[in-house]
Amino acid sequence: MKRIVFISGATSGIGAACAEKFAQAGFRLILAGRRHDRLESMVANFKNKYGDNFMSLPFDIRSLEQVNNAICSLPEDWKHIDILVNNAGLAKGLSTLQDGNIDHWEQMIDTNIKGLLYLTKAIAPDMIARKSGHVINIGSIAGREVYANGNVYCATKFAVDALSKGMRIDFVQHGVKVSQIAPGAVETEFSIVRFDGDAEKAKNVYNGFQPLSPADVADAVFYVASLPPHVNVNDLLLMPTAQAAAGVIHKVLE
Repeated sequence: MKRIVFISGATSGIGAACAEKFAQAGFRLILAGRRHDRLESMVANFKNKYGDNFMSLPFDIRSLEQVNNAICSLPEDWKHIDILVNNAGLAKGLSTLQDGNIDHWEQMIDTNIKGLLYLTKAIAPDMIARKSGHVINIGSIAGREVYANGNVYCATKFAVDALSKGMRIDFVQHGVKVSQIAPGAVETEFSIVRFDGDAEKAKNVYNGFQPLSPADVADAVFYVASLPPHVNVNDLLLMPTAQAAAGVIHKVLE
């Protein structure tokens, strides 16, 4: 039986690129996200190109009830997930703490921290029972270095870093791997979401240098997931060549 990969936030950006990479390699995929229509379209496209190895699972990762109901609803032959890619996450706003939007804080904390916890808590026990599995958390350079006006988003990604380390300690005796992939600047819908749909402001983030693409990150995820059982990449920091640190990017503007 082919291994099953569960990808949260699969409908765009890094999640969609990971889905394409694993689909091309013949894995069975559970694609999760909030946008039901986009999930259905992805599954139909993958089935047309790669065969009947895919299913969609629409739910909101911020809701513990929805997470548990979604995992419990999986058909028997889809329940034993081999690789969990905790990709769902977002940034909202860019401001000082004193000027911050509390609704933005709640959305980032509920998605980036609590959603990751809910989903891992729902899936990891089966991996532990089978003494086999791999949890891959998508972190960020923002989880290593705080940049101006990134306060709460950075805090959520610092939490992903800490949780990855904690999971590794908790799971190691059960043979379950835990890896973190932490990218620098990646051109996705990330900045559009951060700036509430302002495409011009989002575009300016990536002007003047070549950022990572979602496919670049997906290649790293796939590499980590493809290593032999006795080899684990604990942590992988992946940066554009033009980015030296979280807030240091060399831009060449005309």
